Amino acid sequence: MRNALFGSNPRVTAIRVAALVTAVVVVFGAVLLPVRESGISMQPTSNDGALNFANRFAFAWRPPARGELVAIRMAGPHVVYVKRIVGLPGERVKIEAGVVMIDGTPLLEPAVAYKAPWTVPEVTLGADEYFVIGDNRAMAVQNHDFGRTTRDRIIGKMLF
Repeated sequence: MRNALFGSNPRVTAIRVAALVTAVVVVFGAVLLPVRESGISMQPTSNDGALNFANRFAFAWRPPARGELVAIRMAGPHVVYVKRIVGLPGERVKIEAGVVMIDGTPLLEPAVAYKAPWTVPEVTLGADEYFVIGDNRAMAVQNHDFGRTTRDRIIGKMLF
């Protein structure tokens, strides 16, 4: 029985277990942040209750890009929003009749299946600001959290 649990060399088995535990702690403690999505603002891309992971190192060597799903830190370390980046630093963003306009040009959004006729006044983003919004635009505009966020609030890129 002992041989079945620990193998023919228990010392090597113990080293392997220690290496595996260390790798799991590093990956899930520093690199990947588990995020349980709550709400319908990202449908149909993701559903209420879905488990996803944010890669904290995705933007270590490059800035976030338009169209990427990101985790955004809100109040405290455990409150995270998942949104899509539509506006980049320095751009003018507005929503006319449900269509996102970037510097006066309509944004093509293949991930957005449903649109309501939202109208949001134009904002000009600062040097480190991004405009984020969910994919479910069928919701009433007042029930949807979206808008500007700063680069330091973006935790990482969602994996799925």
